[in-house]
Amino acid sequence: MAVGVFDSGLGGLTVLDALQKRLPEVPFVYFGDNAHAPYGVRDADDVYALTTKATERLWEAGCDLVILACNTASAAALRRMQESWLPTDKRALGVFVPLIEALTERQWGDNSPPREVAVKHVALFATPATVASRAFQRELAFRAIGVDVEAQACGGVVDAIEEGDMILAEALVRSHVDALKRKMPTPGAAILGCTHYPLMEDIFQDALGPEVKVFSQANLVAESLADYLERRPNMLGAGTESGYLTTGDPRRVSDRATQFLRRKVTFTAAW
Repeated sequence: MAVGVFDSGLGGLTVLDALQKRLPEVPFVYFGDNAHAPYGVRDADDVYALTTKATERLWEAGCDLVILACNTASAAALRRMQESWLPTDKRALGVFVPLIEALTERQWGDNSPPREVAVKHVALFATPATVASRAFQRELAFRAIGVDVEAQACGGVVDAIEEGDMILAEALVRSHVDALKRKMPTPGAAILGCTHYPLMEDIFQDALGPEVKVFSQANLVAESLADYLERRPNMLGAGTESGYLTTGDPRRVSDRATQFLRRKVTFTAAW
């Protein structure tokens, strides 16, 4: 009954932590493609190839359902996977839709025409690849009209977090917020469109100011998955063991993950 959670590196651990707290009875297998992180500077074909390879490894671990806890993979690979690659007995879900549903105050499965929503000006902070894909804007357009989205490609932030250099990460976040506010001085809401960014949520909020509502993904994705599994319990795979897989150096990745989650985490080699 295992569920797979995939990320290019360690950022997806923010989603995994929320999933484990919301669904303690479900075993989760986490796959971090640390050897190829970050994805945010790769082209769409490269991201697709890496994501599908990791997804196949999670199938081998007994996970019929895989959460792409990586915004770049969700933006660059998910639709292509769903349309032409996934077998009928497998599913892959991304992390954009729960966030957009929260922003537009829609329930899951509400496929009514797009309508006006309360928030008119949205700041999107994401990796360069996610910004270039315009996947967030595309998904938002299915649900809302009249929303102005200003996207800021946050180069360097993921690298700094992966390296554990939180001083550099904070400086970069503040610089990127300043750059966005020059283009959109008064956003009504801000989207942290990368699963690494919740680790810097307090910095984003401080730089943006208290009047800006910051939307982060982890808890929203956890609630969405709980709802999905209630409706589709057949998508729980055959796997019964939780685990942590990495394409990087297991010892180094384990040390970083332990710092992230503030509890002991042990990764093993994916291959």
